[in-house]
Amino acid sequence: MQESRLGDFTTNLRVLLLAAMALVVGTGGVASAWVLLQLIALCTNLAYFHEFSFVPRSLSGLHLGPGSVLIPTAGALVIGLMARYGSEKIRGHGIPEALEAILIGRSRIQPKVAVLKPLSSAISIGTGGPFGAEGPIIMTGGALGSLFAQLFHMTAAERKVLLVAGAAAGMTGVFGTPIAAVLLAVELLLFEWKPRSFIPVVVACAVAALERGYVLPAAPLFAHAGTSPDTPACILGWVATGLLSGLGSGMLTAMVYGSEDAFGHLKLHWMWWPVLGGLVVGLGGLVEPAALGVGYDTIADLLSGHLALGAVALLLVVKAVIWAVALGSGTSGGVLAPLLIMGGALGALAGHLLPDAGPGFWAMLGMAAMMGGTMRAPLTAALFAVELTGDFAAVLPLFVACAAAYAVTVLLLKRSILTEKVARRGHHIIREYHADPFALTAVRDVMVRRVDTLPAAMPVAEAARFFTAPEPRHKAYPVVDAEDRVLGMVSRADALAWLRDPPAGTLGAVTAGTDLVVAHPDEPAGAVADRMVRHETGRLPVISRDDDRLVGLVARKDLLQVRQRLAAEERERDRSWGRQPAAIRTPA
Repeated sequence: MQESRLGDFTTNLRVLLLAAMALVVGTGGVASAWVLLQLIALCTNLAYFHEFSFVPRSLSGLHLGPGSVLIPTAGALVIGLMARYGSEKIRGHGIPEALEAILIGRSRIQPKVAVLKPLSSAISIGTGGPFGAEGPIIMTGGALGSLFAQLFHMTAAERKVLLVAGAAAGMTGVFGTPIAAVLLAVELLLFEWKPRSFIPVVVACAVAALERGYVLPAAPLFAHAGTSPDTPACILGWVATGLLSGLGSGMLTAMVYGSEDAFGHLKLHWMWWPVLGGLVVGLGGLVEPAALGVGYDTIADLLSGHLALGAVALLLVVKAVIWAVALGSGTSGGVLAPLLIMGGALGALAGHLLPDAGPGFWAMLGMAAMMGGTMRAPLTAALFAVELTGDFAAVLPLFVACAAAYAVTVLLLKRSILTEKVARRGHHIIREYHADPFALTAVRDVMVRRVDTLPAAMPVAEAARFFTAPEPRHKAYPVVDAEDRVLGMVSRADALAWLRDPPAGTLGAVTAGTDLVVAHPDEPAGAVADRMVRHETGRLPVISRDDDRLVGLVARKDLLQVRQRLAAEERERDRSWGRQPAAIRTPA
């Protein structure tokens, strides 16, 4: 029997292979980010400036006529056709689709998704869609990582690592935020905290950050060198900004899925929903052109404090409406940049009632808090804002604001804007990570110590009669010799076979030489549960490592005690002050 490898981690040398492959995936993430940004610029220039150019252009100062309403409408029609006849996976903002691929798709993404997702997103954003590039690049980078992994013989868990590495590298390529990209992988995509996944993701993001400088603008994208006052009034302002952003996150999430529900009641095929969403986007662009497109220049304006109060309020309202409607219609585009804009606008508005902290400070806090609350990723949001702005002095205010927003959304909403879509497809996601109770519990804590056994000297015929007697019997019994050493296991199924064709001899002779599967009292319960599944058995004898004697027996029902204890720790309340701690059970 192969012994369990006990230690802090289960990672083996294959992590080095994954890290080497992450070098390639990181380069692919930067390449896909560059291609996506080039496509967005090209589509924007073709749609609004009628030029074949890859130079990024802003829509915020553009004077649009009534005919401009048709531009996002036409772009949405193209996306609807691509989703209907290409792949439905391109609908939405990309992250839920990546989550689905990881959790239920064995981390396999089709090649056409890697092509259609950036193309559809570029058309959507380039024709005025109020989206960001991060959701599409997460899906595209993840698709490249998955496709690369599919070229080799790898487990689903290893494919997941490279998928997430590609997604994080793509995000690093767009924004130049490698630390936040790694945290995004940990908080949203990996659903684990293991060296096997963390190390390759770091490698991919580091490669992407280094290579990005050769093809894309230098980071930080939105340099901000403000102050971070820590007076009592300002500290309360940090919390207030976070709470307000958390409420805004809940409202935006409700708006998106309320819009999706409204489209679901229409007597139209979903292919036509983006057209109606595009029409709303076009009308919103007539009211406020700055609400159209990816809006990176608008983020810069909010951080510099150049926008007037009325302009900020108008931007917030228009952006929220057209973004929620367009996203609910099923078009293609990301959520991160819009959340930054809307959170920044909310923070800038609140800043007029909060202590003076310098230009853009409250807008920066609002951006991060809105992202952290809506995506339920407070660590990612705080470090993302730091890397985007280069303002490392604002780390503490950002963490406080993001934690406050996170607390609000966790308490008010059952699911985030990312997991709600997955849940609507019938897949419940738990986002709480904790130590595995099966790894913390030893077999000796759940095993049965008084074990019913059968002697090795018992004749096989007598054993068959024993199992078929009317008295209650277990499904299986250990066979032991005179010194209490286990020779094998016999079951009721064995006895039924013996009734048809009884072998001669004793149980000791029948079980001698069989492959004996056992457990040890100091093993983790999880390792034994895995062994039961692997060998398709429900009962294992527990033997001492010192003298190989039988000391207990563990069955599937005994392992359920582990789950019961965990539930009791969460449910039962008591007052422990002044009481002696319970005695710790020691090995028998």
